[in-house]
Amino acid sequence: MNISVDLTLSPLQDDYEKHVIKFIKHLRASKFTVLENPLSSQVYGDYDSLMPFLTQEIKRSFNDVDISVLQMKIVKTDRSDYEPDF
Repeated sequence: MNISVDLTLSPLQDDYEKHVIKFIKHLRASKFTVLENPLSSQVYGDYDSLMPFLTQEIKRSFNDVDISVLQMKIVKTDRSDYEPDF
């Protein structure tokens, strides 16, 4: 089953930017399709392979900071080819 995952990482510390950039670079280096916008990153792929990868990357990111918030939305379909029609 293919899924679309929308992620917003918010480390709650002064040097948050470097942690966000590191997280995004790890997402980009994966085998999954990754799209970004100024507010979040979207990752697309097979549920059984994407979720363990995200669990690993979220844990790695959380280990790098004292306090962090991660918002995640999961859609049960691959929306990577979505184009607005309006």
